[in-house]
Amino acid sequence: MTAPLDVPDPAHPSGPAGADPAAPAPAAARTRSLSRIAWGRLRRDKVAMAGGAVVVLVIAVAVFAPLIVRFVGTPPNQFNSDLIDPVLGTANTPWGGISAEHPFGVEPVNGRDLFSRVVYGARISILIGFLATLVSVVIGTVMGIVAGYFGGWVDAVISRLMDIFLAFPLLLFAMALAGVIPDAAFGLQGNSLRVAILVFVIGFFNWPYIGRIIRGQTLGLREREFVEAARSLGVSNAYILFRELLPNLVAPILVYSTLLIPVNILFEAALSFLGVGINPPTAAWGQMLSSAVQFYSVAPNFMLAPGLAIFVTVLAFNLFGDGLRDAFDPRTH
Repeated sequence: MTAPLDVPDPAHPSGPAGADPAAPAPAAARTRSLSRIAWGRLRRDKVAMAGGAVVVLVIAVAVFAPLIVRFVGTPPNQFNSDLIDPVLGTANTPWGGISAEHPFGVEPVNGRDLFSRVVYGARISILIGFLATLVSVVIGTVMGIVAGYFGGWVDAVISRLMDIFLAFPLLLFAMALAGVIPDAAFGLQGNSLRVAILVFVIGFFNWPYIGRIIRGQTLGLREREFVEAARSLGVSNAYILFRELLPNLVAPILVYSTLLIPVNILFEAALSFLGVGINPPTAAWGQMLSSAVQFYSVAPNFMLAPGLAIFVTVLAFNLFGDGLRDAFDPRTH
């Protein structure tokens, strides 16, 4: 006996008898959003996911630094003179003082715990990296979307402004600014003022990088049908910029923000290494590297600890950013 055929129901011509036209479509037939597609691609990229896991770990270490140091290591500014050889000025135990209490060893001369200083240094680097990136993204997005949408003399002025900022000797300016700013200004003092200066210098002068990217994306989007439809309805330019164009720029903004954070972290470390960053004794990775230069031959762990922290953090952000860029770019699949 042959199997019965599915005879179409006259009341439901689109399917077999008993089919409910109001029933939801199968999961495979449902339209997936760009974010779902990108997340699926990102999950398949094991290298990017590993980088993202390290990024989350570094952020968690920075946020919970006091709690971590309470269980491992000693306070970052506590001197442990009993662990230092009074003649040589280095740790009086092998491997630079590495032990269960001091996983990364101790600093020469004063015996401060390297683990706790690296953990607390993550707070400075992550804070400045994120805040400076936020400043760059806000300014760069606004300038880029305005230049790309309006074009003409507006685009010319903003583009030349980008060229000026890109040609600006940022490192020399940061060193000069840090030298002339007093210990208290603008209602801030000490390291709070230093953090504000670093965020301003790094963030305000780095916006052209993302501004150029947003401008290029906007030049293509402004010719799309949805923008023409919005214009035909008589809506304002501000509405088109921030309600029509900006939502379509979220993906590139997110991707290049992730790639800009490690650049800002490296720049902060460079400024701290040159002595124009965070004031001691507050821990900062670049400052620790600067202090370790004269001890690299007798206490290599003093240089390796902050150096590896910078390397791993920057590498993790770059791997995650590259994976995020590939996930949002359909041409790579």
